[in-house]
Amino acid sequence: MPFSKDFLWGGATAANQCEGGYNQGGRGLANVDLVPHGKDRFPIITGEMKHLEFDEEHFYPAKEAIDMYHHWKEDLALFAEMGFKTYRMSIAWTRIFPKGDEQEPNEEGLQFYEDIFRECQRLGIEPLVTITHFDCPVHLIKEYGGWRNRKMVGFYENLARAIFTRYKGLVRYWLTFNEINMLLHAPFMGAGLVFEEGENKEQAKYLAAHHELLASALATKIGHEVDPENKIGCMLAAGDYYPFDCNPENVFEAQKQNHDNLFFIDVQSRGKYPNYLLKRLEREEITLPIEKGDLEILAENTVDFISFSYYASRVAKVKDEDADKSAGNIFESVKNPYLEASEWGWQIDPLGLRITMNSIYDRYQKPLFIVENGLGAVDKPDENGFVADDYRIDYMAAHIKEMKKAVELDGVELLGYTSWGCIDLVSAGTGEMSKRYGFIYVDRDDYGKGSLKRTPKKSFNWYKKVIASNGEDLTNE
Repeated sequence: MPFSKDFLWGGATAANQCEGGYNQGGRGLANVDLVPHGKDRFPIITGEMKHLEFDEEHFYPAKEAIDMYHHWKEDLALFAEMGFKTYRMSIAWTRIFPKGDEQEPNEEGLQFYEDIFRECQRLGIEPLVTITHFDCPVHLIKEYGGWRNRKMVGFYENLARAIFTRYKGLVRYWLTFNEINMLLHAPFMGAGLVFEEGENKEQAKYLAAHHELLASALATKIGHEVDPENKIGCMLAAGDYYPFDCNPENVFEAQKQNHDNLFFIDVQSRGKYPNYLLKRLEREEITLPIEKGDLEILAENTVDFISFSYYASRVAKVKDEDADKSAGNIFESVKNPYLEASEWGWQIDPLGLRITMNSIYDRYQKPLFIVENGLGAVDKPDENGFVADDYRIDYMAAHIKEMKKAVELDGVELLGYTSWGCIDLVSAGTGEMSKRYGFIYVDRDDYGKGSLKRTPKKSFNWYKKVIASNGEDLTNE
């Protein structure tokens, strides 16, 4: 059997996409609360459009999402029924520090997550907790400019210390930032950045990047000090770039694109900025805000494991203006003619998961954890409310097969696998509910209407069987 008996099977969510309760329990306002559904969503998440107040023109899906704030016990019971060994979730920063710069945390918020973790413990589910998953207190954006300001490092340290201390013994597996490299593509979500007219956007992004990397290293240090049993990881939006063809220029372009994708975890895993990045920033006259002691902090506090999301591979071409494009997680890529695509244009590449696992493991020689993988699709319940999502089963079975090969045949060290959106939730990229990933159908539409009733899909029992067999039985019967 390729997977160890303690392999961590489970599912993943994010507070801002499922929790709701945006104004309950003392919670403050976060950037993601203010990202609406519709045409303005993309310019807002990329920092091009300033939108820091609610208005009547837009629908804001994160306000209520699927209301896990009130349904978490029911949802955890369903996860336990599937046999989850782990559940990846995130902590809403503004539940713990409503403004972000307070000295003392919000007790009601701390207790909310403690209740969840204790229920996980009772059910035999190991929490895997992301400290911040695309959320930043709005107050910190308005008053400090988000992560372009070094003061954010201290505010994040306070958050990390508060939760590491409170949840000692309840949580062992932690991630510092969700998909940290997405800061470069969705800077408002990734770093609370709203660009001012005439601002050097690339400079602002790399200011924020250094501050987040410094904060990640300090959180790793605090986590290990509070409890040496803690395992702290980084998290990457992964998917290797393939060259469009064997033209050396396209091969080199793919290498450059992969470098740009990996530099964050180069720092988090190796403890220093890679030379290729430093040289590129020098050419582009971008300055990293490195102060005395920063490089030592990065070097001394590397992560214990590397986690990543994988949905699709990508293609690189030097001159891509005339090339067909495929959609992706926030940004598009050159289309791969050898692959089929989902309804949202994401190209489906199970072997790409094995390739990506090998690339990352060969580069860092640290344990890996696949913390997001899945198929976003339009699910249509029958007259009884049941969804026969064979397409999701086919997608996941194909990816798990390649994951097994990477472990069994290639020797990749893998801690676990958590499918993304194990219960239907709001899409981070589009703000839709109709783009569903879950094993559990939630009666909710793109505009907040619906009963919120939870109903297991066909994939629910399939994944239950996969977990029970430790990945050996992938049949759809």
